[in-house]
Amino acid sequence: MTQVTLNQPVPDFEARATDDKTIHLSDYSGYFVLIYFYPRDNTAGCTQQAQDFRDASAKFAALNTVILGVSRDSVRSHDRFKAKYELPFDLLADQDEQLCQMFDVIKIKPMYGKQVRGIDRSSFLINPDGVLVKQWRKIKVANHCEEVLQAIKHFIAEAPKLR
Repeated sequence: MTQVTLNQPVPDFEARATDDKTIHLSDYSGYFVLIYFYPRDNTAGCTQQAQDFRDASAKFAALNTVILGVSRDSVRSHDRFKAKYELPFDLLADQDEQLCQMFDVIKIKPMYGKQVRGIDRSSFLINPDGVLVKQWRKIKVANHCEEVLQAIKHFIAEAPKLR
């Protein structure tokens, strides 16, 4: 599978998601799409990140933006996580790591003195034309949600100048 490149169209993909859905990127043509990758459901940082996006979901919706969370957890795990924290957006199960490879987020990371393969917390913003316009890698949860909102506002403000 091809890796994504900044300022290039993101290939359409299909993924299993919460609420027994199958998601295609093309389903969101005409919207900004924020895809955020996180290591695991129900861990402290991942829970806080999901709650931050949940709490700002109305702001994202007002900016014509869809949020999609991705980890290697199962759909069943995602369904429980989504229900527990009342997340208003879908979570994609990437157990075969195709999306992780496409967005190049699987890294070797130290954990308890061992080297393990895991998801490097990252976010990607795709514009309404399907082009990857911004990426954040190795992010810290604190203030990330606000940073993403500001970036979307910037792209919206710049859009008339680009036409």
